[in-house]
Amino acid sequence: MTDRIFSVAIDGPAGAGKSTIARRAAKELGFIYMDTGAFYRTVAYAALSRGADPGDQAAVEQCLASMTVTPQWDADGVQHMLLDGLDVSTAIRSPQVSQSASVVASYAAVRDFLLDSQRRVAQSYAVIMDGRDIGTVVLPNADVKIYLTASAEVRAKRRWLELQQKQAPDTYEQVLSEMIERDRRDMNREVAPLRQAEDAVLIDSSDLSLEQSIQAVVQVISEAISS
Repeated sequence: MTDRIFSVAIDGPAGAGKSTIARRAAKELGFIYMDTGAFYRTVAYAALSRGADPGDQAAVEQCLASMTVTPQWDADGVQHMLLDGLDVSTAIRSPQVSQSASVVASYAAVRDFLLDSQRRVAQSYAVIMDGRDIGTVVLPNADVKIYLTASAEVRAKRRWLELQQKQAPDTYEQVLSEMIERDRRDMNREVAPLRQAEDAVLIDSSDLSLEQSIQAVVQVISEAISS
């Protein structure tokens, strides 16, 4: 990992490949990669562990007062999530937690609770964060902002091919419909809606391979570092 402090915010819609591309770009550049989704998974796991219904906003907010959520990175740059000092990195990957994470992430109190810890990382390391409101809310002063997107049809096809490998019964039309609905929800939610920051570099990966997309992101960041 590099000792330089430099922050990169990558936003974009579901299925754009943000996490994979951000993780690979971070490794190539010697940055740490922050999985912001893991923070919301940790809060969801904490709520479930305390017997709170993730759909009960008041109950989740009550849990926030008695929990600490801290990220750590090992020597290989792999992120671990600590809940009250205990590593819950594996536990937060269950299907139940995944479903609950998207619910708690819609609560303004949860986002506010996690905001400081996410920003502290960006103040201490060279970091790439991806999400839907990184450049607009979490890191509005990021050194580099990228909006990574692709057409809904391309994103749906990529997702459908992944599901085919897992022998899932979903049809392409079903995946596309769900992708369009997810976009609508993300762009119109009251708290931190998905949108491109005014100073973000737009990268449309519709006609790019994964490797080409990674190199496009690396090039934008490298040029900013050397400027």
